[in-house]
Amino acid sequence: MTEKLEGRVIKAISGFYTVEIEGREPIVAQIAGRLKQEWHSSTLVAAGDWVTISLNPDGTGTVEAVAERTSVLSRSRPTAAPTRKMAADQEQVLVANLDQVIFVFAVKNPTSNLRKLDRFLVVAEMNELPAVICLNKIDLDKKGKVQAQFQRYADIGYPVLHTSTQTGEGVAELKELLHGKISVLAGSSGVGKSSLLNEIQPGLGLKVSHVSGATGKGMHTTRFAELFPLDDGGYVADTPGIRGLALFDLEPYELDAYFREIAPLVSDCQFSDCSHRHEPGCAVLAAVKDGRIHPARYDSYLRLREEHETLDEENY
Repeated sequence: MTEKLEGRVIKAISGFYTVEIEGREPIVAQIAGRLKQEWHSSTLVAAGDWVTISLNPDGTGTVEAVAERTSVLSRSRPTAAPTRKMAADQEQVLVANLDQVIFVFAVKNPTSNLRKLDRFLVVAEMNELPAVICLNKIDLDKKGKVQAQFQRYADIGYPVLHTSTQTGEGVAELKELLHGKISVLAGSSGVGKSSLLNEIQPGLGLKVSHVSGATGKGMHTTRFAELFPLDDGGYVADTPGIRGLALFDLEPYELDAYFREIAPLVSDCQFSDCSHRHEPGCAVLAAVKDGRIHPARYDSYLRLREEHETLDEENY
């Protein structure tokens, strides 16, 4: 009888999956042919998945089953057609069964793009993932002007951690935050993510940077996600695709549910199909006017809604 083993996928690269199994060396496995026969709207196996594999005579494995996921961080994989069609998009699961996502932004070099952060937060809300905002390089923000801009996120309930590898501020708090959890760190190039990881665990940032840099042009370029174990317990996950998150399976009218300061007000609007642009009796517009919703966050909502309305129109 073929030996069956259970483990966690810690690396997914071009159809090969490295599976970590307690008490054994990691095993590289491929997906069983029968699992590939049906079309799947989502990635079949991703880093972080718990899988059952059968052991082959040559020491490799075959993925026979994938356990139900408790959470995912996913993006839309657009079709290759000249004009994107949402109905043909496929969910690309970047990491499965993670506990939290940490969005890393810098005070400067590069300047923080808060519209990108708003998009990222919608992705976290859609995936029902706890999100933490890490504002790095705060030693460069002598007057606290940038930190003040991020207060709008603390005001609506997102944890905002201030860090600096130059002064050491916030590093211990970040390390404690990662302890015992599977965490994804997302951030643009240059925000200091690798430096932070090196402070937490020497050499870790270099390993993660290697994964993030493994990108190129063309559909067949190797792109992979990997879980890196932390000495104190837990994993840090990284993937090249995380910097370009596109919202998967989002209808324009659903967007207000993923802005946590807008969502509670929707039921108070006069019209059930309120777009929160111009309608009379709109509770969201009233909240923008009296300062309960930050104007920049409201503008992000409008821009994202317009983007998805355009995609929706192209689909019909």
